[in-house]
Formats: sequence, structure tokens, C-alpha cells
Amino acid sequence: MVHIGSVVMGASDVRRAAAFWKAALGYVEREPLADDWVVLVPAEGPGAGVSLGRSDVPVQEVPRVHLDLYTDEQDAEVARLVALGATETDWKLYPEDPDFVVLADTEGNRFCVIDTTHG
Repeated sequence: MVHIGSVVMGASDVRRAAAFWKAALGYVEREPLADDWVVLVPAEGPGAGVSLGRSDVPVQEVPRVHLDLYTDEQDAEVARLVALGATETDWKLYPEDPDFVVLADTEGNRFCVIDTTHG
């Protein structure tokens, strides 16, 4: 049996991306941060990691893979993430009455903040 150990994302500035995701998720470095690679893991308890690898490949405007962050306080979490450096995106694919907000991290990688209280 297998399980997801880490989700890997590209970053032109691994240190900047690591600072954002550590603050956003409350994660810590599994091993010391390098300029081209780091694996972040939950500070307490088990959970999937987020790995950041140096990449010069342009960010996909509509990524095939992305993170969904779940919360029952969507407005507060979106504001917190934006204060950490995330940006709101001009997402043209929103359905009517969406339960998610699309943001981009400091590297432009898209992710969603899902409202778990949404009907």
C-alpha cells in the first residue's frame, strides 16, 4: 500500500517559497534548507509534506495539480495568506456560488482555499 508523502512544487526562489509555506501551513523543514531543495513537514503529527525544488519552468496559469487548503474560516484564512505574500488571482473558471478562492503563492503557484462550511 502506498500513501502521499509529499507534494512537489517548483520555485524560482526556494527560500522565499519555503518561508511562505512554513508560515501558511505551520510546517517545518525536515532537513536544513538548501538553495535548490527543501521538504516541509507538519510541525506536529503526521501529514503529507510539501517539497519545493528549484525550477525555471514558467508557472501554469491553470495548473493540472494544485493544493486545496480546507478551512471553516475562509475569509480570515484568505486574508492571512494574502498578508503572508499570497496574491488573489483573476480566475475565470469560477462556477456559480463557488466554495473556493484561488490564490497564488509567492512563486505564482495556484492553490485553493476551500470553505468547508459551504453547503
